[in-house]
This record gives sequence, C-alpha cells and structure tokens, in this order.
Amino acid sequence: MDAEATVFVIDDDPDVRDALSRLLRSIGWAVRVYPAANEFLDELPDNIDGCVLLDVNMPGMTGPELHDRMRETGSTLPVIYLTGQSTLSIGVRAMKHGARDFLEKPIDEDVLVPTIEQAIADHRQARAMQSRLAEISRCLDRLSLRERQVMDHVIAGRLNKQIAADLGIAEKTVKVHRGRAMSKMEVRSVAQLVRLCDIVGVGK
Repeated sequence: MDAEATVFVIDDDPDVRDALSRLLRSIGWAVRVYPAANEFLDELPDNIDGCVLLDVNMPGMTGPELHDRMRETGSTLPVIYLTGQSTLSIGVRAMKHGARDFLEKPIDEDVLVPTIEQAIADHRQARAMQSRLAEISRCLDRLSLRERQVMDHVIAGRLNKQIAADLGIAEKTVKVHRGRAMSKMEVRSVAQLVRLCDIVGVGK
C-alpha cells in the first residue's frame, strides 16, 4: 500500500472509526479519524494525497454538507460516502455531490480497499495535472505581449516570414521573439511547445 497517502475517516460512530482505522492501518495507509465534520474542516488538509471516508448521516453538519464545504474551499480530496441507511435518493444525492463511490455499512473490506486504492490513484493523477497546469500558466505569464502573439502564430503552424507579414514586423524580429518565447516556455522544439499549449487549451 501507499504509505504516503492518507485516508480521512469522518464518522460519529466510534466503533466504525476504530474498526476502519485498525483495518486501514493494518494495510499500510496513514489514517486520521474525526467524530464530526467541523473537526475535519478545522484542519482541512492541503497538498496531500488521499481520500475521505465520509458518513452520510451525522449530527450537526451532514456528510453532503461537509462535501459542499470542501468543494467551496477548493479541496480535491475524493469522497467515498458511507451509510447505514441506504436509499436511492441518498445515493443519487451523493453522486450529484461528486462522490467517488457510495458504500453501505457494514463495509465489505474486499470492496472498500480497491475503492480507496483507485480513489487515491485518481487523486494523485489529478494533483499532478493541476501542478503541471500551474507550471505552464506561470510560463505563459512570463511572456510579453509580442512574444505571446508570435507564439500563437507559431503553434498555428505559421512560418517566420508569414508571422512577420501578419504582425507587420521584420522576420529577424520574429526570430528574436520566437526564441525568447521558447526559452520562457522551457521548450526546445515547436512540437513540445504545441503539446504544452494543448494541455492548457491555448490555440484551440
């Protein structure tokens, strides 16, 4: 198991918390338990791989209400709902809230473990993509207006002389701006530049 990932268990039932904590720790995950939604919100983790096991029906703030608060704060932790009173309406509501899955108590270990594994894997991939998007955006922000104009023409497949004609500047000037744009975008080829721009939707 991935010891670097953390499973957050939020359930008002101490027996459920203890049972899940023992199970998940025995498998190899780090585990944090909370008896109430507010306690979890007080230390809502950031920049960490993991997932949340969230009881649907809790006194005070319910599971779906907590999930809403998480989304408002920008948390990307995937949520797996747990419930002892499953109904179609509860399941539909959970999925509308963006739940990763919806499991009934008592929890089947053979179902829970692979569900958590996949949720953590998906979360790690999503966080890596977020990081990559932020990195590309920082590079784009470093471009001057003219460098950005030249870059847009480059990824559209225009030749230097065509870009020069389009922008009303000398071809030599186009080459200078093109070189600076490539440097700031940290790429060595037009193909690499096109792939980066495609990731963030530039040029589409």
